[in-house]
Amino acid sequence: MTNKIRRVTVVGNGIMGREIAQVVLMGGYQVNLYDIDKNKVENAEEFIRNNILALEKKNQLSLGASADDLFKNLEKTEHINQAVEKADFIIEAIPENMKLKQDLFRKLSQITPNHTILASNTSNMPITEIASKSEKPDKVIGMHFFIPIIILRAIELIKGEKTSNETVKIGEKFLNSLPCLKGERMIIKIEKETPGFVINRITAAGSIYLNWLLKECKRKGISYKQIDADVVSLQGGLGPYAKWDYLGLDVIYDSFNYFAEKLSKDFTPAETLKNFVEGEKLGRKSGKGFYEWTEKEKPKMDLPEKAGLFNLEIFMAIQLNEACRLLEENVINSYKEIDKAVIAAMNMPGPFSVGKRHYKEWAQLLENFSETSGLSYLKPCKLLISGEFLEMK
Repeated sequence: MTNKIRRVTVVGNGIMGREIAQVVLMGGYQVNLYDIDKNKVENAEEFIRNNILALEKKNQLSLGASADDLFKNLEKTEHINQAVEKADFIIEAIPENMKLKQDLFRKLSQITPNHTILASNTSNMPITEIASKSEKPDKVIGMHFFIPIIILRAIELIKGEKTSNETVKIGEKFLNSLPCLKGERMIIKIEKETPGFVINRITAAGSIYLNWLLKECKRKGISYKQIDADVVSLQGGLGPYAKWDYLGLDVIYDSFNYFAEKLSKDFTPAETLKNFVEGEKLGRKSGKGFYEWTEKEKPKMDLPEKAGLFNLEIFMAIQLNEACRLLEENVINSYKEIDKAVIAAMNMPGPFSVGKRHYKEWAQLLENFSETSGLSYLKPCKLLISGEFLEMK
């Protein structure tokens, strides 16, 4: 625990909120669950208890801690005023909707103690804009977690234009105190805001290609599951559309629309994804999306033959290109730091690990693909073409 933080309230208890609450509880803090949907609060409490008991059986709780001791620090509150009136720290994990977030942070600034820090788990949106309606913007900060939070070490810490240095200092110390099964936390400090920050900006660029493939599947009359089969045959694990299901198709859809508004229309989600969301087929959280999901939150995977459409080099080149854009925009100034961040956040190699040896042919690959697909955003940027990123270690 940090010296200044004892009580933490998590507002929004869906998939992200419940995982955030679990690691904060395991960090030794008193945690209060609050959501306007009471069912989410109950589900979150059950999720946290089951996970902590499972970790206890594996002797993976912090030294000297017991599940019973941790549960004594877990509370739930039906009214937001009561949930936050004594909080030292509040973490918001509500849907990615700017007006919702602004309204919440305005209210929180009015009903919380002066010292209370207000953190948003937004994955894409500027902290400055979220804080613009708050009466204490100096206390507003971004904290973007990656699930499963107990396993993935990275957390993005985002400073808004009016966030105080003291708030950043306290926030960083707090995040470093949270347990992780993979070792010490890696805090990715971001002082220049950009849509998607670092990790989601890179992964979202790859979504342009994945959305294009969905359109190709529809044009060719084949199943999107065949694209997942392509990817699984190359990398194992879950295919990209199963991963979208896991994260929540509404979250993915809203994020793509946000990127389409802020960066390029090429991020516009495919009709297949739009239809799933409008039909309330949201993936894991609703039980059905691209796949059906069991009560134990596992996808029913019965992949067909491969389509042979997914080109891994194009996908990797897109992510390398976007990482170079982040360097061009001075969001981050070291390609090695980007690679470290991707490893810690996604448990996968960073874009430069292979890309620094293949950037010349990948730049040409993107030039050709952007022309044939009509996706102008995927044209190689100057830093990728020149290879000057190699000097930015």
